[in-house]
Amino acid sequence: MNGVPECLDMATKTFDKETLLDLTVNMVPLVIILFFVVAFAIANPFGFESLTSGIQYGLLIAPFVLLAVLTYLSGKAIAGAEQSGTVYPPGQATVPGVGPLHEEEATEASELEESDSPGAVEAAEETA
Repeated sequence: MNGVPECLDMATKTFDKETLLDLTVNMVPLVIILFFVVAFAIANPFGFESLTSGIQYGLLIAPFVLLAVLTYLSGKAIAGAEQSGTVYPPGQATVPGVGPLHEEEATEASELEESDSPGAVEAAEETA
């Protein structure tokens, strides 16, 4: 393996850098909720009563779990849409004359393959 733990390597295969950046919007509230769960578990300023503490932790843990599930599902949807759908540069989907990114990448790749051929090197030497 490449030195990355298997669980992180699998996550990076599912979510690329751009997808993880999109998901940080949901990760910030998750960290805040987790902070309060830990803070109330360590130093409980309200004392401990089964009903009130149960409601308190329920109101923290339920949104945490639901937001974590929503974040994962939205990440899977974003990653799936990027792999199967047409992807444009950010903010350029409706701009006339702008093509999808995969077409530009395919054009660049074909240009690189053509430039690697021996005929292209000879043609470049003749023009120089």
